[in-house]
Amino acid sequence: MTPHVRRAFRFRCYPTQEQAAELTRTFGCVRKAYNLALAARTEAWFQRGERVSYNTTAAMLTTWKQSADLAFLNEVSSVPLQQALRHLQSAFVAFWEKRARYPRFKSRKKSRASAEYTRNAFRFRDGELRLAKMTEPLRVVWSRSLPDGVEPSTVTITRDSAGRWFVSLQCEDPRIQPLPHIDAAVGIDAGLDSLLTLSTGEKVTNPKHERRDRVRLAKAQRLLNRKQKNSKNREKARIKVGRVHARIADRRRNTLHELSTRLVRENQTLVIEDLAVRNMVKNHRLSHAISDAAWREFRTMLEYKAAWYGRKLIVVDRWLPSSKLCSACGSLASAMPPQVRSWACGSCGAVHDRDVNAAKNILAAGLAVSACGAGVRPKRSTAGGQPAAKQENRSARIEVPAVSGGNETN
Repeated sequence: MTPHVRRAFRFRCYPTQEQAAELTRTFGCVRKAYNLALAARTEAWFQRGERVSYNTTAAMLTTWKQSADLAFLNEVSSVPLQQALRHLQSAFVAFWEKRARYPRFKSRKKSRASAEYTRNAFRFRDGELRLAKMTEPLRVVWSRSLPDGVEPSTVTITRDSAGRWFVSLQCEDPRIQPLPHIDAAVGIDAGLDSLLTLSTGEKVTNPKHERRDRVRLAKAQRLLNRKQKNSKNREKARIKVGRVHARIADRRRNTLHELSTRLVRENQTLVIEDLAVRNMVKNHRLSHAISDAAWREFRTMLEYKAAWYGRKLIVVDRWLPSSKLCSACGSLASAMPPQVRSWACGSCGAVHDRDVNAAKNILAAGLAVSACGAGVRPKRSTAGGQPAAKQENRSARIEVPAVSGGNETN
């Protein structure tokens, strides 16, 4: 029997003034416990060459609670503090496996305010959610229904920069099943003029959410800069800036969800390009536009939705010359500046739209790998018929969620 998919259901919540104060204290204690454990583990490693485990930090937490300076840690539920130590352990494991950077300390102003509760620290019954240390149920707007007969395993409370409260319930969802097999396949080329260009010739308009709210955001930031630091008026202005950012992020996320869900439902095989977004945003002329396009977030959505619904996601190498390669005859153009949006092949005379041609080449490379594991950069002739310089044979790879990169903007 196929195991059910574990997913999180996120809802808006509206805690009372007392509940908000309790959750704010919990956020601070979670941050304090995390930073203390990180400092202890860092000192043990760099000064004595010792690795500190989760069990050791859990014992340290008990000792910290008994001290006079840290007695306030006893005022909140112990479960979120223990979960913070588990998250720190996961961060170190990711660092040791070279999947992430060394863990960093949490900041009161910059880090996300969150607390995670396991089953022994909350009660969910008849649509009511009660957290430890709270006498009244949390007011939650149940905008959609949870799967029937499913109990959440963890509950995470967060507060974003706009002052909005959210509750996230993680549980199994038996409603997510593989979709019926279809023969359709699509190549996807990410861009800035068009958010996505498909190998079918379809172009998805870039909504440019950040640009639409740029005037409102600039005004809010100017008002913020005029406020005195550490004042209540500055805190109010900061929340207004956060609301504009939240509005932009919500619209962007909604657009990407709609696109990714449609593509996964309509195609059995999806092929994308491996883009190094972290390197690309170093171009200060395009950094705002690249960040607003959110290519990395879109790829993440494709990864987990393809896994949910039994689809195949293939990621081709970032160095595939998808824009310069003729999708009709395979000739390689000598140069292709970014401002050239259409071009004619010097060998076969085919006229290409730059983005559609790139999407077709991405699809062809992905299907070649899926069929026989062939490389995506075979030796080809240039547009003038002269032999191309010997190129390194870099293969595409089937992505079963991995991290990425890229530096070509098609």
